[in-house]
Amino acid sequence: MLLKIAFPMRKKWYLIVILFFSSFLGWTQNWERSLSKENWNVQKFSDNLWSKAHVPGTIHTDLFLNHQIQDPFYGSNEKQLQWIEEQYWVYQTKFVISKKEILPQNKELIFYGLDTDALVYVNDSLVLEANNMFRTWRIPIQKLIRQGSNTLRIEFESSSLKAKKTAALSPFVLPGDEKVYVRKAPYQFGWDWGPRFVTAGIWKNVVLRFWNAAQLESVSYSQEKLNDKVAQLKIKTTVKCYKPGVYSLVINHKKQIVSLKKGIQIVEIPYQINNPKKWWPNGLGAPNLYTFSVQIHQKKKLLDEKKLQIGLRTIELVQEKDSIGKSFYFKVNGRKVFMKGANYIPPESFMPKMTYKKYENLIETAVKSNMNMLRVWGGGVYEDDIFYTLCDQKGILVWQDFMFACALFPGDDAFVSNVKEEVKDQVVRLQNHPCIALWCGNNEVDEGWNNWGWQKQYNYSKKDSTTIWNNYKRLFEKEIPAVLDSLVSKENNRYWPSSPSIGWGKKESLTQGDSHYWGVWWGMEPLENYSKKVGRFMSEYGFQGMPDYKTFQTFAKPTEMNLASEAVKAHQKHPTGYETIQTYMERDYKIPTAFEDYIYVSQLLQARGFKLAIEAHRSAMPYCMGSLYWQLNDCWPVTSWSSTDYYGRWKAAQYQVKRSFESKLIVIKGVENTDKSGLNSIKVQIINDGLIAEKGTLTLSIIRFNGTEFWKTSKTINVKSNAVTNAVELSNSEIPDAKIWKDCLLHAVFINSKGEKTTTEYYFLSPKDLIFQKPNITYKFIDKNHLELSTNTLAKDVFIQGKGIELEDNFIDLLPNEKRILVFKGKKSVLKIKSLNDL
Repeated sequence: MLLKIAFPMRKKWYLIVILFFSSFLGWTQNWERSLSKENWNVQKFSDNLWSKAHVPGTIHTDLFLNHQIQDPFYGSNEKQLQWIEEQYWVYQTKFVISKKEILPQNKELIFYGLDTDALVYVNDSLVLEANNMFRTWRIPIQKLIRQGSNTLRIEFESSSLKAKKTAALSPFVLPGDEKVYVRKAPYQFGWDWGPRFVTAGIWKNVVLRFWNAAQLESVSYSQEKLNDKVAQLKIKTTVKCYKPGVYSLVINHKKQIVSLKKGIQIVEIPYQINNPKKWWPNGLGAPNLYTFSVQIHQKKKLLDEKKLQIGLRTIELVQEKDSIGKSFYFKVNGRKVFMKGANYIPPESFMPKMTYKKYENLIETAVKSNMNMLRVWGGGVYEDDIFYTLCDQKGILVWQDFMFACALFPGDDAFVSNVKEEVKDQVVRLQNHPCIALWCGNNEVDEGWNNWGWQKQYNYSKKDSTTIWNNYKRLFEKEIPAVLDSLVSKENNRYWPSSPSIGWGKKESLTQGDSHYWGVWWGMEPLENYSKKVGRFMSEYGFQGMPDYKTFQTFAKPTEMNLASEAVKAHQKHPTGYETIQTYMERDYKIPTAFEDYIYVSQLLQARGFKLAIEAHRSAMPYCMGSLYWQLNDCWPVTSWSSTDYYGRWKAAQYQVKRSFESKLIVIKGVENTDKSGLNSIKVQIINDGLIAEKGTLTLSIIRFNGTEFWKTSKTINVKSNAVTNAVELSNSEIPDAKIWKDCLLHAVFINSKGEKTTTEYYFLSPKDLIFQKPNITYKFIDKNHLELSTNTLAKDVFIQGKGIELEDNFIDLLPNEKRILVFKGKKSVLKIKSLNDL
């Protein structure tokens, strides 16, 4: 009929017909509308005063932006803000539904994140009782909304009070306090590096979705075959159909006609890629990605579309019995890969504050530091899509914990059912990312039960112990893996129930599974024990370092720059953190008196620990095949185990990690006499993670700090690929007399056939026992990206600062009479240079 009218008409009628069809297409297609940018308001449940609110957001950030509380991070303000978590809060907005929006037969309200216990009302009708921060909530509201003005109201109950009430009803106390009863980010309740800010709010986007005939619920894939010639895939599309009939699914212009019934159904379509490019982790090749457009059409009309980005790769977690225990390593594309990386915690106490730029900087830090894996720790949050997409693009593998840490959890049906839906939501969201290497049930729950004395501490009866442990096994050994089995293709379903598998105090923890070694720090064992306590995969270990002085200035006054001030103590969450740093510092360094110098030396101490640990792990390859230190980042400005602080400033440890994770690394080890009277020998190893073996010259020289060369030798070395090469062992007769150890070092240089240089230094004594001279350090800017430094005598741990300048290396050792070229970004400026010699 329309064609009959339109065909003979003049030009203006063509315009009317086009507009009509445009309108028709508009309401037949599916679309979403964000409600996050509507005018939101918030109030305390018992008040009548409304204030402006932000969505996504949290109650703490809203109160701060409305000038109703002080900066939560400043001084000891955290203590004065604990009342917020005990209140009930109401968020409300009004939104207008247009004539176009009222026409679709299906209208959904979707919350991608509600934090946490909430009642949701649409036009005063209760439509949802939410109780999980990690779930996506979809509510059909076609019968509740109307054309014109509508009201959306969310009432947030105090999660901490609700959890305490639930805990009081339990026949036994569960380790972990009230947080175990609520599906909410555990770290919000406080950790030994983070503050207690138990938030509430609409922490992710909220949208209205409109659709008619059918919509795409989710898209995933399975990799049936992968080699250099072909990749055979199955694209799996979950479709929700409202109007039964014939539809077409289109994948990158490849069409398949399907007949759909009413309800949810899965359609699988084969797809082949010829001469595929594989996805490789950082340092081993390009992280090649393929993008798919998956569309559903009806009668040539596009109804819905989803994007799918994948990387073609194989990942295996290999655990095989051997003469020592059982291996634990990852194979990527058939190749053993030593995993180099860190544990990652939420980068904000208030996650809606996160920006794309901050995510980008964090992942770029991992890439620059030669990492290939991050472990998303189970006491935080499942990260934003941006995080995983950046990891895909940069070749950073992800060890993904589910959000359970350092506690035990209820086992009732309601709790377990809630968790299963949470796991389903997160796995559906994340499973297509090529970066996902492992799904892990929890952090340190198995270890806590078996090693931390919980059973004795809480005086459990045999019956209670049995019930609690059966609840654990139900959740982490049955229900979570069952959800994974139902959703994830076989080649991507790698599950590990608990990290670590065995506690660090037991011998078996170093012969099988993954290890969390905390003898250094928690056990007060010497840093040198890192070289003795090496497991098959070191998934946690660490040491604290204070943040940059500029970071202290963000939360403390000049008069508070000391360890005894309330502001500084409030930003150290470990109960004996500063005391532990002091004890270790006394072992290896002379204690500085100035606060800024103390910060500097604490960073050197942390870097020294990381160097010893990483070198021990890498030199034990293939026995040990992973080194993930605790931790990459912070959620607020604090003294912690992080290698970069809250503002992204690199500590000395981050620069050391970058050097210690280089693809090629020289490791020098002193072997003591059995009676510990001195060194029996010195071993030099060259570690090569590269795919290609190398030949080159290794030169060793013993240099006095004043520049005098005491001894020198060179040797041609064949360096194996993806392996450790034992290059040289110096005998007792070649080692200098202990009388000169205080002012000499062993310098090693390996130059391969391409002229590429790898260097390191070895000191015979700890820093406090070395005798330094006052250095004359000079510098000059060669060009807009290169800086040259030199010194007349050894300058140890040279720290370079300049306004607006970013160095690719820092906290370096400058050898006497050496001209060292450093790459930098930013503007040339006057540099402030500090070395350990100066102290």
